[in-house]
Amino acid sequence: MAVKSIDLQMVLDSVYNGIVACDTDGRIILINESAARVAGQPKDKLMGARVDQVFPNTGLLEVIRTGENRPHQRLNFQGRLLLSNRSPIRNADGELVGAIGVFQDNSELESMTHAFKEEKKVAEELQDIIESSYDGMWITDGQGYTLHVNSAYERISGMKKEEVLGKHMQELVDKGYFSDSVTLHVLEKKERVTMMHEIRKTGKRALITGNPIFDENGQIVRVVTNVRDITELLNLKQDLEDKAKQAARYQNELAQLRSQSIYDDIVVESPQMRHIFDLATWVGQVDSTVLILGESGVGKEVVTQIVVRSSERRDEPFIKVNCGAIPENLLESELFGYEKGSFTGADKKGKPGMFELAHKGTILLDEVAEIPLNLQVKLLRAIQEQEIIRVGGTKPMKLDVRIIAATNRDLDELVRTGQFREDLFYRLNVIPITVPPLRERREDIPALIELFLCKYNEKYRLIKTLAPETVERLVSYDWPGNVRELQNIVERMVVLSRDDEVGPDALPLQLKSVGKTDADFHVDVSGVVPLKDALFEVEKKLVVKALQKYGTTRRAAEALGVDQSTVVRKYQRIRELEAGM
Repeated sequence: MAVKSIDLQMVLDSVYNGIVACDTDGRIILINESAARVAGQPKDKLMGARVDQVFPNTGLLEVIRTGENRPHQRLNFQGRLLLSNRSPIRNADGELVGAIGVFQDNSELESMTHAFKEEKKVAEELQDIIESSYDGMWITDGQGYTLHVNSAYERISGMKKEEVLGKHMQELVDKGYFSDSVTLHVLEKKERVTMMHEIRKTGKRALITGNPIFDENGQIVRVVTNVRDITELLNLKQDLEDKAKQAARYQNELAQLRSQSIYDDIVVESPQMRHIFDLATWVGQVDSTVLILGESGVGKEVVTQIVVRSSERRDEPFIKVNCGAIPENLLESELFGYEKGSFTGADKKGKPGMFELAHKGTILLDEVAEIPLNLQVKLLRAIQEQEIIRVGGTKPMKLDVRIIAATNRDLDELVRTGQFREDLFYRLNVIPITVPPLRERREDIPALIELFLCKYNEKYRLIKTLAPETVERLVSYDWPGNVRELQNIVERMVVLSRDDEVGPDALPLQLKSVGKTDADFHVDVSGVVPLKDALFEVEKKLVVKALQKYGTTRRAAEALGVDQSTVVRKYQRIRELEAGM
């Protein structure tokens, strides 16, 4: 029996895990060397000692009390982290005679696990840093085999990392991926190497620097290569130089234009027109589509001229198309041209359209709201794709055309009522410029009068001037026809007046009552006149009064309770009768 007891103790002492057993009184009856080492006392001194005094919170007494297993429980003993499994000891009759605990010292394992986690965290952070680099990074081992390639290098080179990972740099050079390898030069020279390199797949030029990493024995264990795309840097440098030149040219032109209030047919006395003038000059520097809005006669074409003159396309073709003046069945062929034999009466050689004629230059689509819906689809394609297809043709034709559109109609309302395509509206409405009516910028009227007066004096070889009262009436008038109406009236007064100074008597009928009170507005029926003549006088004064007050034929018609066409017709008759007097 003694031999067996010694053999068993030897076995227990050779086990790495600690083993301790106690009887039902909590006295230690068995303990191996590993457990004694953890307890910090000789094994023979621990025999018979109370287990809870040697190993506080051991839990063996709880096992004796309950007779239940306590597996996989963590204990903290004198700064050591122990993982314990505790079980009851029963004799052949099943009676509880003690408890045994087996524990493993996990302090070292926990330390190693923590260190591993820290290393993993550092490795992940390093990976994130490499991946976030805007420059390409290529890492090989000390023999030249590829270990890692970041996303930036994939972007620069056009290659996927799966194509090169694990490949030797010499193999990649031999297969034509590169014309040369900085990594191979680093491995040969054992020092940093920088070189210019052309990436064959993308044609980009790159500045590449390879850096060796040495171990404690002076051997290369890694080569880290940094790849910077200097093609982008050169393009950026060129763009900045171009923009600087463009800005300098713009500033120079703007300074020259601002130095005068009248530049050809342009008057910019009012703050509104000065803002529009500056805006049109600015957008002339770019090729964005411009939409010019405003009532009839406000000078939308003059604003177009400002945009064109400020553009780098100023010396290229400038094509004007009045979309409302071309019959609907001819508008498509006028805009996009046609191939020979496309329709009856077509030119045998075919004909280029307005868009082709405007290639490299600018096209003005005046009255763009009058384009029919079926043709708006083709116009949208021409704007989006910068290409057109001739009528009767099948081959798209690429064009480089800057588009300016103009209208006096409310495009928002036309879109809402389905008369104008919403997608076309948004394509045209990139940079909207709204020209205010003349009644909202009266500061421009004296300068415009002077401009037109000089123009027609020179044209007809006259020396006419306007009396102050005449100018005052002209400034006070609401100008439903805007600048175009003002120009026509100034020409009419210059031509018809027989005096060198044009007085208020030479003003048209609708301007003669400007400034008078409502008390002066009456029809003199003191004599007997034909009823139709009296009615005409009443209609004439009401129509003129409404136009002066509301500014447009549409609003005047609403105030008078008649159709707009009625106001236009009656006003035209008034002007015709007045001109015949």
